[in-house]
Amino acid sequence: QVHLVESGGGVVQPGGSLRLSCAASERTFNSYAVGWFRQAPGKERELVAVITPNGGGTYLAGSVTGRFTISRDNAKNTAYLQMNNLKTEDTAVYYCNAEARDRNYVLPFYGMDSWGKGTLVTVSS
Repeated sequence: QVHLVESGGGVVQPGGSLRLSCAASERTFNSYAVGWFRQAPGKERELVAVITPNGGGTYLAGSVTGRFTISRDNAKNTAYLQMNNLKTEDTAVYYCNAEARDRNYVLPFYGMDSWGKGTLVTVSS
């Protein structure tokens, strides 16, 4: 099972940007799809973005389309979530997860049962 560590969260004003990173321990990272989730206070965890193992296919939730970009660098065993034009409703703990794949399809994405600590993103003026 791949071990993932999220980083890059912080406090930013509305309209600002942040880039989150998801570092993986697994050398075969390029055989895993990666998904970014977020959980806002009092709300359920929701899927935000997914990227295929080869990086050729992506999914973005409607609420972040046009503002967020998911990418990956398999040579660095790292996936990223670039977040631009942040809004107060983007405030949440962001988690990454991974799913072993033998093909490059985007959805559905279920991920592993275990979760990391996540990284907190606070958008506030």
